[in-house]
Amino acid sequence: QVQLVESGGGSVQAGGSLRLSCAASGMLFRFDPMAWYRQAPGKERELVARITSTHITNYDYSDSVKGRFTISRDNAKNMVYLQMSSLKPEDTAVYYCNIVHSGMNYWGKGTLVTVSP
Repeated sequence: QVQLVESGGGSVQAGGSLRLSCAASGMLFRFDPMAWYRQAPGKERELVARITSTHITNYDYSDSVKGRFTISRDNAKNMVYLQMSSLKPEDTAVYYCNIVHSGMNYWGKGTLVTVSP
């Protein structure tokens, strides 16, 4: 049973930083693509950042967070992280951890990030 548990959300003022963590359990995920998505009130869920690791590691970021957010993973600990800096009010959303394992999408329950002006 694949499980993803996010943590690290909270409230911060614009310009501040937060680090989100996602703990994965239930399988080996060294080569599985992992990602962070977010969903703001009244909006669709959108990709924030993705990390894929085969013989090289690839990073993808949405244009809105490029240069401010950094995704990383620690395979030994089964963790994936999202370091968020220079936060803006428009970054306010529920952030979800995602993994694609054996062709199936798995999601955590999300962690709320609120950025005040």
